[in-house]
Amino acid sequence: MPNIGPLEIAIVLVIVLLIFGPKRLPDLGRSMGRGMREFKDSITGKDDDNDSIESGETVTAASADEERKAAAKPADVS
Repeated sequence: MPNIGPLEIAIVLVIVLLIFGPKRLPDLGRSMGRGMREFKDSITGKDDDNDSIESGETVTAASADEERKAAAKPADVS
């Protein structure tokens, strides 16, 4: 395996800067970070669906049935 030193890394960074330009580098870094995070999450089996459950965005089937039954009951008229 080749030894990669600081000089080689600096040369690669200069070439990337020349190719993509300073305006596109932040977007490129963000997209690479997102891609690496998604790849890591898929490898570890971590799922983002847990976040929506904890925040209460999803409705379970039982609670949906209860809401339908409550809406279908006639109101008490006194």
